[in-house]
Amino acid sequence: MSSDPWGRVDETGTVYVRTAEGEVVVGSWQAGTPEEALAYFERKYEGLVVEIGLLERRVKTTDLSAKDAQTAIDHLRTQVDEHHAVGDLAALGKRLDKLVETVESRREERKVQKAKQTDEAKHAKEALVAEAEELAQSEQWRSAGERLRALVDTWKGLPRLDRKSDDELWHRFSHARSAFSKRRKAHFASLDAQREDARKVKEKLVVEAEALSSSTDWGTTAARYRELMADWKAAGRAQREAEDELWNRFRGAQDVFFAARGEVFAERDAEQTENLKLKEELAVEAEKLVPVSDLKAARATFRGINERWEAIGHVPRDARPKVEGRMHAVERALQEAEESEWRRTNPEARARAAGLTGQLQSAVDKLRGQIDAARAAGNNAKADKLAKELEGRQALLDQALKGLEEFGG
Repeated sequence: MSSDPWGRVDETGTVYVRTAEGEVVVGSWQAGTPEEALAYFERKYEGLVVEIGLLERRVKTTDLSAKDAQTAIDHLRTQVDEHHAVGDLAALGKRLDKLVETVESRREERKVQKAKQTDEAKHAKEALVAEAEELAQSEQWRSAGERLRALVDTWKGLPRLDRKSDDELWHRFSHARSAFSKRRKAHFASLDAQREDARKVKEKLVVEAEALSSSTDWGTTAARYRELMADWKAAGRAQREAEDELWNRFRGAQDVFFAARGEVFAERDAEQTENLKLKEELAVEAEKLVPVSDLKAARATFRGINERWEAIGHVPRDARPKVEGRMHAVERALQEAEESEWRRTNPEARARAAGLTGQLQSAVDKLRGQIDAARAAGNNAKADKLAKELEGRQALLDQALKGLEEFGG
């Protein structure tokens, strides 16, 4: 018979381990000496010691989840409780007990940390909602739209709250963005109405200008043309196509009149030559505005140049196309820059994107309601199936929202 402080082997080859409750059979050994039997089961004990040590280090130094850690502890405890090793099994049990306490403590720490993060996320989202609701009343269409898009990106980077809280805050956030979008749409619709009013006014001005083109009352008619020009500028811009067509007719009528007047007043050739020099200087000044970097400032400067241009009077007829063509080229560049800005904020395209977003949002909301109803009815299989469908619809909604953001909210 062979023994050590923690175990022994009897004459039949049965191996025992000593515990506080007495000796417990570990196994039997028939293949060698009793010393070899003890050595074998002692190595199994050392293996348990190593495994427990490795688990202790994992719990201490890694982000091993509490669930996985408990599974590993239970596995080791089973091996200890089955008494298939020779050594101080009670000490191993105590180490596992302590490890359970550590894991539980870590679980509580993470729970507290998660609660803190959730609270911070809630406050952050409430702040985003408050800012969005304030921006919803803004008339700074471009800057407010850009800021709302930035708020959406910030929102996406925050963790989700519980469904009820998150949905309530998102509803307010989304409602604020929708309110801004509706006001913005109404604003540009008003601009469209103003352009239509301008078109009607300019139609009347063109009719009168064309009627005056054959007049030989040079002084009175020239003065009236100046008044018509002032009225033209005061009317504002019509839609681009109508503006160009009306302007060509308006300018053409004036050209007919002033060309006739110029023929009658041939003696003013010297004055017109001087006018040409002045207009060429203004053309050079206007051409410095291209390429357009600040549309508003360029428009204001061009208006000032154009007012001085109109005040100068006519130039020699053969020189007029070239010098006026230079000014028209600058005006076209300004119109193209303005048209580019208008296209970027086209309310019709944005309305279509908003409509698609609304449909997808309704579909997402409907699916969420169906999922809640299925879970309430205990039909988890149906709820899980609907949840997968919700993921797809939500992805489409996110994509549609992104497209909508490109139109400024």
